[in-house]
Order: sequence, then C-alpha cells, then structure tokens
Amino acid sequence: MSHAPESLLQAGADLLSTLSAANRTFMARFPGDSPKRQPVHTVYGGAHLFKAGTTAKLGQIAQRSLSRFAPEPWTLGRVLNLPGSAQLSELSPHDLLAHREAFHANPEALKRSHFAAWLPQAVYQRVSAKLEREAVEDLRIDFEDGFGNRPDTEEDAAAVQAAQEVAKGMAQGSLPPFLGIRIKPLNEETRTRSIQTLELFLTTLVKASGGALPRPFLITLPKVQIPEQVATLVGLLDLLEERLGIEQGTLQIELMIEVTQTIFDSQGRSPIPPMLEAAKGRCFSAHFGTYDYTASCAVTAAYQTMDHAACDFAKHMMRNTLGSTGVFLSDGATNVMPVGPHRVPQGQDLTPLQVSENTQAVHHAWRLGYQHIRHSLQGGFYQGWDLHPAQIPIRYAACYAFFLEGFAPAAERLRNFVEKAAQATLVGDVFDDAATGQGLLNYFLRALNCGAVSLEELSQTGLTQEEIRIRSFGRILDARRQRQSGATPT
Repeated sequence: MSHAPESLLQAGADLLSTLSAANRTFMARFPGDSPKRQPVHTVYGGAHLFKAGTTAKLGQIAQRSLSRFAPEPWTLGRVLNLPGSAQLSELSPHDLLAHREAFHANPEALKRSHFAAWLPQAVYQRVSAKLEREAVEDLRIDFEDGFGNRPDTEEDAAAVQAAQEVAKGMAQGSLPPFLGIRIKPLNEETRTRSIQTLELFLTTLVKASGGALPRPFLITLPKVQIPEQVATLVGLLDLLEERLGIEQGTLQIELMIEVTQTIFDSQGRSPIPPMLEAAKGRCFSAHFGTYDYTASCAVTAAYQTMDHAACDFAKHMMRNTLGSTGVFLSDGATNVMPVGPHRVPQGQDLTPLQVSENTQAVHHAWRLGYQHIRHSLQGGFYQGWDLHPAQIPIRYAACYAFFLEGFAPAAERLRNFVEKAAQATLVGDVFDDAATGQGLLNYFLRALNCGAVSLEELSQTGLTQEEIRIRSFGRILDARRQRQSGATPT
C-alpha cells in the first residue's frame, strides 16, 4: 500500500523552522515605530542657568515674542508664507475682519469655504494655546557646548545645583514632560569629567528627591564615535542604578550623530547598528548635530545649515539604519536667533526705525527656522532642537501647518487602512501589516501630542477616541477582535 508523498510544507519543515527563527530575530530587531510619545523639540540650556522655574520662564518669553512680532494671525501667515498668504495680504482690513469673525463663528465652515483664511487663524490659535499650556516639551540641561570647559570645582557645583533644582521642580510640578542632561563626550579628553558629572548629578538628584526621578529621564551622549563609548555608558548606568536603588533600565540614553565616523567606520560600515545593540534597549532617540557634523565634513561656517546636502545624506543614513527600530530621530537646530539688534534702554523706548529693524531681524530668523523645520518634517524627522525661547512659537507653527495641511488625505488613508484591517479581523484572518498601520497612526499621534489637532478631529481617521488613546495599532486590532468575539478587551 503506497503512502501519499509528503507535502512541500512537510518536506521543508526544517527549513521553515530555521526561517521562523530568523523572522523572529528580525522582528525583535525591527519592531516598527514606537507608539510612545515623541517630543517635537528639545530645548537646550547651560546647566549653570537651569532653575526649577526655567520651563515657565521660557514659555513666557516665547509668548511675549509671538505677541510682539506677530500680534495677529495674518502677520504670522505672511512671515511664514503659509498657503494663500500672498492673496490674503491684498485684502482690506474689512475683509480680514470678516474672515476672523467667520473663524470664531464656525471654523469648520470657513475651512471648507476658504482654507487659506482658515489656516493661519487655526495655526495661530493653536500655537497660542500651546504656549500657554505647555511651551516646552523637552528640556536638556547641558554640560557640553552650552556649558563649556570650566574648572572641575565649577562643574561639580553646577551639577549639584542643577540636580537640586530638578528635585525642586519635581515637587512643584514645574518640569516639562521630557527632561534630561547632556554630558560631555566619552573620548579620552573629557571622559573622566563626563562620568564625574553624571555620578554627581544623579546621586544628588536621588538624594534630594527621595529616590524619585522624572520619567523618562534622558542622558544625551554627544559626539559618539565608536560603539564602545555607548557600551561603557550603559555599563556605568547599570552600576549607578544598582548603587542608587533605581529600577534597572530606568535611565534612557540619546545618541548624538555629529561626526562622519558615526556614519561610516574605518571599514566602510555603519557603526550605528552596533551602537544601538550596545545600548541594550536603553536608546530612546538619536539626535543629529548639524554644525559639528558639517564642520567634520569641512563645510565652512557660512554654509553650515540644516538643509545642506551633507546633512540630508547623514540623516538618510540615520533613517535607514534606525528605521523601524523604535528609536526616535531628531534633527538639529537653526543657529540664527530671532533676536533684534536693538535692546530697549532702561526707562526709554526704541525709535520707530529701531522697532522696524528688530521686527525685520526676528521675522527673517522665523522664516529661516520655519523653512528648516519644514525640511525636517518632509524628511521624516519630527523633532528638532530649539536654542532660544523665541524659536519655540515657530516650532509649533511649522508643525501645526504641516499636520493641518496634510490632515485630510492622511486621515482618509488611515481610515481606509483601518477598514481593511477591520475586514480581515471580522473574517478571522491575521492582519500582518500592523507596522504600516502604526506608522500611519503615529502621524496623528504626533499631531495630537503637540496640539496640532484634537481628539475630536481625529475621529475622521475611523478610530474612536478610546482607540486613539491606546496608541498601538496592534492593540487596537486586538481590542476590536476581542469585542467581535464577545471577550472583554484587555
């Protein structure tokens, strides 16, 4: 009696087992975009200047800058050249007033009938609200470039004082959602100083706060050159957490990509994947350092800009090596500050000419910063640096305009994707493209986090507010599957 021949699946069982193991390894290394919140910016300031009330002070300066140099939406729209701003500038004050009244009466109706009149008002309204509510999303207390090379006694004192101010800010509830410190590089010249500052700061903070830490607490490692520097930092954090009684893995790190050797090593390979592996799960984000990187490419100061081709190449390398790993990516900063050439003399007023020159200087810096941020957003970098509080309004204006301009087509795309996933779930199929869904969802989570859109507006994506709060596309599908089966979602 003859036996039926083995199927190909049966005959290739060992091959498929090997493939499954390789697939699982790949998925572990590339789990897809993280559903966690990513800040849209990191504000850097010297450690010697940090106080518990620094965040509030920065927000107040940002608000004053917006009200002084763009007191209404039309000015901001014209400075940033928002779509339709040229046509709006030709309208009479009476017509502009009519558009403002229409916006306040029914913004959705104005959006449908005159998008160019709606956009600057929507952006301005949301920027103003954001500056009032949460002007700073991420703050880095800087012991590197923003602090400089000072005597050891001076840096020791700054580390203690900054840590005590963080503890005070924790008690007062005055810290931003994300906080951390930037230490000096772990090269031969500064590694001892860097480690001493790290230990002194964390030891002081834990003692002053009664063992608590801001979550997340981020440690930025600048000018990373080799994976061993990352491995050393991780090993030191292991020791510190054990010594200070901190839960293992609490301290997160950020890698700064600032030199050409971080893009290609001496063998012509990218050292970024080995650096990520050396981080052992602690790597929260990777930041691009515009000016150090362009300097390492021998680009002269006049051409060291965020949109230089050398920067785009390096950032594409970051995107290609860190894409789908769950590590957030951040672009650099615009180094032209929105500050006028004239200071207000005590007890006096500026002349009309001085006021005009200040306004022109600020508007120029705003326009340049806006262009750089839009360039970053278009390249898939949703975070950047702000070096001055007057840059913060334009950070949000750029993000809001970017998300609002592309909201409708992106919402339709996600809605169609959700329907496709729901159909697969309904008939019991396995929907294996959750990573793409997470990428689409993250666009809207970023828009929601920074205040560009509201939960109510996100209903256009086909997701409920409860599902959006889950933040994970895979968990959203699981919850829908459980509801359809009558089980209680977990």
